[in-house]
Amino acid sequence: MSAPLIEFRNVSKIFGGGFFDKNRTIALENFSMTLDDNPPLITAVVGESGSGKTTLARLLLGLETPTAGQVRYRGKEIHKMNKAEHRDFLHNVQFIFQDPFGVYNPFYRVDHVLLKPLQKFKLASSRRQAYHLIEEALETVGLRPEETLGRYPHQMSGGQRQRIMVARALLLKPKLIIADEPVSMV
Repeated sequence: MSAPLIEFRNVSKIFGGGFFDKNRTIALENFSMTLDDNPPLITAVVGESGSGKTTLARLLLGLETPTAGQVRYRGKEIHKMNKAEHRDFLHNVQFIFQDPFGVYNPFYRVDHVLLKPLQKFKLASSRRQAYHLIEEALETVGLRPEETLGRYPHQMSGGQRQRIMVARALLLKPKLIIADEPVSMV
């Protein structure tokens, strides 16, 4: 039996409470969850503002370390992965940020934002094939390639920018997409 795709084992995350900061915020406490690789499924973590959803996503992405417990990808602790395991993780776990404004480099056109991951993971054998995949992904999220490609982020609405991030995540055909309020701008 293979290891689950994602596993949280008794994960807790506490902010503050250090030597100079006596205020502690418990973002997660003894959280456990397992997501298997098959069959494909949609899992939602729902809660009110401040309930720890974004902290959970940041822990999974390795942007935060748990105060206690383990976060695992295919049986390996996220913070202990070697380079090849981390590359596999980056390919198969994609994140759609809540705020698309801070994600984009204002000097890069949409083409660059979408082409870069295809090149990094060698998912297209030619530039022509890459642009075909990009056009399909844009159409999947309701954007017209001829109106989107060649434009800069500031030339697009917040909803369009958010859909570009969804298209970017879909391009890699990941096993898991983590979406932190992915339609807040649509």
